[in-house]
Amino acid sequence: MRILSDAFIPELPNPYRGKVRENYDLPDGSRIIIATDRLSAFDRILTSIPDKGHVLTQTARYWFEATKDICPNHVIAYPDPNVVIGKRLDILPVEIVVRGYLAGTTGTSLLTLYRKGERTMYGLDLPDGLRDNQELPQPVITPTSKAFDGGHDEPLTPDDIVGNGLLTAKQWETVSGYALALFARGQQLARKRGLILVDTKYEFGTAPDGTIILADEIHTPDSSRYWIADSYDDAFRNGTRPRSFDKDFIRAWVVERCDPYKDEIPPIPAELVEETAKVYRDAYETITGESFTADTTGTSVLDRIRQNLKPYFNL
Repeated sequence: MRILSDAFIPELPNPYRGKVRENYDLPDGSRIIIATDRLSAFDRILTSIPDKGHVLTQTARYWFEATKDICPNHVIAYPDPNVVIGKRLDILPVEIVVRGYLAGTTGTSLLTLYRKGERTMYGLDLPDGLRDNQELPQPVITPTSKAFDGGHDEPLTPDDIVGNGLLTAKQWETVSGYALALFARGQQLARKRGLILVDTKYEFGTAPDGTIILADEIHTPDSSRYWIADSYDDAFRNGTRPRSFDKDFIRAWVVERCDPYKDEIPPIPAELVEETAKVYRDAYETITGESFTADTTGTSVLDRIRQNLKPYFNL
């Protein structure tokens, strides 16, 4: 299997390793962002999935194009299926999560907190009697702190965000408005593809002139939860999880076997890795309406990326 678990390229300057992406800052103010095949959840790397980085980059590309009329994004160019050249931004210290359903498996999800008996969270008041995976009356924003050092994201309220100076009131108004509009567009287009966009996260940054710009990725199987629309009614009625197009596939497998925040993660079986790879490929095709074809040029994925990024080696 051609898997890109690491993408360190010594000829490129100013490397920064994220959970999934390798980043390199160029002297001209742009950034090279390489999506690896690493799968991250519960603040750790679980495994690597073939073609995942390709799928993420090109799915985000579809969505950046489909939403560029709503807000500006960081994209400059795509020199490789796994790579985007983007504007280097000062990332805002708040991760904007929009949720349309009472769902999730992470410690900050509405469903996890609701099951613990919490009814007031993120500045929201939820009623008693809601069921797992129930649609909310309208999408809500559940912001969290942006853990740059690999630590846990923590729930925030709008008052926390503005009161503690994480964002100005104007910045919060802008990013929350963008987020809800992006989510509405995402749900609209997903519905046409037979999908439900359940929830998603957005990251925003500021350009040198203060303009707020959408960064990172948008509506990918990593940043979003998708359900297959025609599976929802029966699953909700039976109290089961609808069929999904996202990394909940492996997250759910892990949660069934350990406490992922405290215990050692059991090895992910090879058949589950390949099954998950198929989920990502199918997700790309369903979301975009285009066939997925792996790029097999080069002796490896990293070799292909190095060849495509050579023009940036001496900048």
